[in-house]
Amino acid sequence: MATQIFVNLSVKDLDLSVAFFTKLGYTFNPQFTDENATCMVISDTIYVMLLTETYFQTFTKKQIVDAHKAVECSIALSADSKDAVNEMVEKAVAAGATIPNEASDYGFMYQHSFDDLDGHHWEFVWMNPDGMPEHQG
Repeated sequence: MATQIFVNLSVKDLDLSVAFFTKLGYTFNPQFTDENATCMVISDTIYVMLLTETYFQTFTKKQIVDAHKAVECSIALSADSKDAVNEMVEKAVAAGATIPNEASDYGFMYQHSFDDLDGHHWEFVWMNPDGMPEHQG
């Protein structure tokens, strides 16, 4: 069985976040959705749990980071092409995301990012398998 990953993110407005990520083409598992949380499906093995801040706080004694002011992590997902990277970022901007950095093209790798409505940082990356640099060991 493949390992699954569940990324947990706090959100200020669950309905707004669901609407935002729906515009990016993601779906949600109704079995794990209520007024406190939802399970966004990225792939067969990758899920993002969007939790209201109040509910998220029940899982930790630590302060929840305001992702508009500090970065706790960067969520990076692969894409099938440079165009797919750009399309996802364009959808995100149209849905209300902000662009923290310009796209980067390293020849063998292309990446672009956005910050979602709650400030969480998302990177989309395309890697050219034919252009990978040789490992220097």
